[in-house]
Amino acid sequence: MPKMKIKKGDQVEVLSGKDKGARGEVIKAMPAEGKVVVRGVAMVKKAQRANQQGQQGGIIQKEAAIDVSNVALIDPKTDKPTRVGYRFNEDGKKVRYSKKSGAEL
Repeated sequence: MPKMKIKKGDQVEVLSGKDKGARGEVIKAMPAEGKVVVRGVAMVKKAQRANQQGQQGGIIQKEAAIDVSNVALIDPKTDKPTRVGYRFNEDGKKVRYSKKSGAEL
């Protein structure tokens, strides 16, 4: 599986599916599965059992994982979705950059 170019904390836009056009922050990245969890996107209802610490049970809403191919990083310069590339900066450090504007991420 190729390296995932989207990391935890990135601002992304959903490109396809029922939440197309929605934006949010990546709260969990799962490179082994090629999936990400985005805050406020792909909400599902889940039955939660009460536990001994007094936490109440019931139906809760939480974010489901979506495939990384269905999201694109938001370019900080243009505020539009962009693809991500890698290059080495002047210090010789490998950095991510926006393919649209060329800005470092």
